[in-house]
Amino acid sequence: MKILLSNDDGVNAKGIEVLYHALSQIAEVVVVAPDRNCSGASNSLTLLNPLRTHQYDNGFISVNGTPSDCVQLAINKLLDFTPDLVVAGINNGANLGDDTLYSGTVAAASEGRFLGLPAIAVSLCSKQEAHYDTAAAVAVSIIKEIKAHPLGPDQIINLNVPDIPLADLKGIKVTRLGSRHKAETMQEQIDPWGRKIYWYGHLGEAQDAGDGTDFFAVANHYASVTPLTVDMTAKSSLAKMESWVEGLNISGVE
Repeated sequence: MKILLSNDDGVNAKGIEVLYHALSQIAEVVVVAPDRNCSGASNSLTLLNPLRTHQYDNGFISVNGTPSDCVQLAINKLLDFTPDLVVAGINNGANLGDDTLYSGTVAAASEGRFLGLPAIAVSLCSKQEAHYDTAAAVAVSIIKEIKAHPLGPDQIINLNVPDIPLADLKGIKVTRLGSRHKAETMQEQIDPWGRKIYWYGHLGEAQDAGDGTDFFAVANHYASVTPLTVDMTAKSSLAKMESWVEGLNISGVE
């Protein structure tokens, strides 16, 4: 198996190093990742500036772009082979519920799927970074089975693992995305020159976090596996929307 490994925390992040060593036990792994932390980059692409690469002594390649840039550049130009799988992570922090819309980690995986490859995003649900080895072990166990149990052509796997010792992990649950309350308001501060600056507030608390959600699984010491679709069409609304759009007056305002 040949794996392209990327992330959004940057090429020097601890999570990608731990996952690289774990995956190298079962596959040939090439790392192409951002040269800096790109958390919250979502599926953004660098369109107005050239992309540059740098290869480190350990073989890791950095790109002065986003996670999506890294996957695109790796598959289209840098690799002399087509990988069997795109893996993103291990992210420093959870990608649960609404977080997936903003996540560069999930974006790197979905970019792989846009290019026709199976993909998995892996996140450690803590900022303490204590047990990346647990997340790596779960990811390896799932990846070993991906070929035998492929997802649909428009889907990726979103894996979230609690930051606990592997021995304390209760198992793996297949979940749906939960949701959060709205985030706290923007925080205003003053910089050393007396100018106003603004920071995003804390993430909102879990709102839809009942049994069956990714929030519930992680809170109860299970790894959460959620199949995500990259087709965002609200199929249940198509017929209803057709019924009223047909009656629109598009000849001008009366």
